[in-house]
Amino acid sequence: MSEPHYWVVVASRDHAQNAVAQGIAQANHGKPGPLRRMQPGDGLVVYAPKLTFGQAAPCQCFVALGEVSDGPIFQADVSPDFQPFRRKVQYQSVTDAPIQLLLAQLSFIKNKEKWGYSFRVGCFEIPAADFALIRAPLTADRHA
Repeated sequence: MSEPHYWVVVASRDHAQNAVAQGIAQANHGKPGPLRRMQPGDGLVVYAPKLTFGQAAPCQCFVALGEVSDGPIFQADVSPDFQPFRRKVQYQSVTDAPIQLLLAQLSFIKNKEKWGYSFRVGCFEIPAADFALIRAPLTADRHA
């Protein structure tokens, strides 16, 4: 078995909570591209720039942590004009982690002044060290 890869999925907090409740990952407006590259055992974090989809209130936190489950990507029938691709993910209980506490340390953010640009892609791979940095505050209150 190959070494796991680590991924960031970008979604509003309300959409992230829905994905966690369903045990799925959906990225890039339901397009299959990045989900095809994920493999069982890969780590996944969800970054929420906004609290609610379509509204301006910021969240700017990592809000979910999980591991990609066995099984292929699949297409969901949400509505006649929206059939997004998804993957099963086993999520764990976490505490939101504000990105501001991590910005200086995250290597995938090249321009610390314009850090939000890094998340415009919607789903992307990150180094294992960055995943560990993000995982620590997400799970800190869960070890007590």
